[in-house]
Amino acid sequence: MRALPVCSIALLAALLAVPPDVASAQMKLSPKATAPGGTETRYFTSIDGLMDGNADVILKETRQGKTVTAAVLDVCYPVSAKSPDRKDRFVVNLQVAGQTLTGTTQSLGEKAPVTVKLTRKPTGDTFEFRGQIAIGQAVTEVTSPDNSDLSEKEFLDNQTTDDGITAQPKDFTDVSPEAIAVKVKLDAATEFLKSLKGQDVEVTLASLSVGCEALRAGEQTLNMSVDPERAVALLAKFKAMPGVTAAGWTAGITEMDRTIRIAAADWRDGDRINRDKLATAVAGVLSKTLAAKPVSQSFSPITGKLKLVFKRPNQDFPALELTDTIEVAGLVSPDRPGSTDRLMLWIGSPSTTTADESTGAKLNVSDEGVADEEGDQPDDGVIQALAKELKGQRWDADKSVWK
Repeated sequence: MRALPVCSIALLAALLAVPPDVASAQMKLSPKATAPGGTETRYFTSIDGLMDGNADVILKETRQGKTVTAAVLDVCYPVSAKSPDRKDRFVVNLQVAGQTLTGTTQSLGEKAPVTVKLTRKPTGDTFEFRGQIAIGQAVTEVTSPDNSDLSEKEFLDNQTTDDGITAQPKDFTDVSPEAIAVKVKLDAATEFLKSLKGQDVEVTLASLSVGCEALRAGEQTLNMSVDPERAVALLAKFKAMPGVTAAGWTAGITEMDRTIRIAAADWRDGDRINRDKLATAVAGVLSKTLAAKPVSQSFSPITGKLKLVFKRPNQDFPALELTDTIEVAGLVSPDRPGSTDRLMLWIGSPSTTTADESTGAKLNVSDEGVADEEGDQPDDGVIQALAKELKGQRWDADKSVWK
């Protein structure tokens, strides 16, 4: 049986027709064994093959003994094959007549008419569903012979509400200083996003897709990258905006094995980080480590991300006078939100491209299939050299401390 994505507590609330706070309270109750012939709730979290296997289905049944007395079908699905990331959803209360389940409704997004006609047949320990589901003019034939159901406890145990947002991190070892996220109600998401136009904020494109979990929860999590020095102020502003229910830091570009922590005092001008001074020092270390000449250094005004560029003669065929261009990304920020006397410096893996930059006619060179390189230095050499030169600490992943 194909397992489909889990859903949020808000989904359970919708299916049980109770407010989310009540649903949350119900989750905490210890389930009791159902007496023979008593009422119980069972769930199917898939109907195999529905909509070419792309539908996210939850069928909730209320049973008296083995007899179904009520059923609710919740289906989330792609609007079209051309837009698989754009989802719509319908929830329909089904009429139960023996083995037949029928109902009509309309989809929540596109407002398309929906008609459901299914037969449900026990087959040993599993159940068979056959029939049709029509959405607008599109009709899906349902032939699903092997479906297992779940108890309410099993269903609840599979739920998740983790949005990846940490509102008040103690430091930036588990979240990234430039990566922030906002959870906003779906009916307010459009206006919130429009308010970001013209601002120095970079929105992650993938987070604009409203998935099934968001549709069922009624909330969407939007991921953004910002200059770490502006993150605190922006989050305070976002928290006060209509429809926003959570805001904080999340995972981003930083990796702790490529991060060092240094004293802030040597790299500050007043209350601000002297980024140019630090970037120059970093470029000097990398120049030696990569055996390459620094060409440029710049900071993104939107994300605060550092970009260092180096060049060196390519040694694969010296007579051709080819040139390696090496780009290295970095990020400097306080090591935690608020006041601190430490900075974090993350340096990404160098990316190398090779081209003919000699005078006269050029040799066209393809880098396809060639892995990025760091000269003769192992990948760890860059970070180790920076830690030594800048008197920085590295992260001990085994002990979860700076060493």
